[in-house]
Amino acid sequence: MVKRDLDKYDVEILSALIENSRTSFRELSRKLRISVSTVHSRIQRLISMGVIKGFTTLVNHRMIGYDVTALILMRVDGKHIVDVERELATESNVCAVYDITGDYDVAVIAKFRNVNELNKFIKKILKNPNIERTNTSIVFNIVKEDFRLEIPRE
Repeated sequence: MVKRDLDKYDVEILSALIENSRTSFRELSRKLRISVSTVHSRIQRLISMGVIKGFTTLVNHRMIGYDVTALILMRVDGKHIVDVERELATESNVCAVYDITGDYDVAVIAKFRNVNELNKFIKKILKNPNIERTNTSIVFNIVKEDFRLEIPRE
């Protein structure tokens, strides 16, 4: 497990970057009282370990025209779940693909400009013979949508 390889400086760096990915190395250096080169090498190490997967901007998708968020549950032929998940992950509207337990095998969260776009997407994926059934819910109101989790400081 990676958590054991993280010390207090790694956790502080991660926490600061989660809060604001634009935080400069110099700011982190000042805040943590370590050198800029140490901050840089630690961030590079966290990237190489796979702890940091990338740096991104949080976007309000509705503000840029994506008015429909859908949760799509799928029942998939068991022999082809991984293939279907990989295919779904390449779709530009898809934000998340989850391999799940329960009555369905796969959960997808996707965003669309309108219901017509969602309709076309559902019809397209249902052409895949390995997708046996879907159950789609449209999100009325996004109460919270933020995948940045606070890292516990032990």
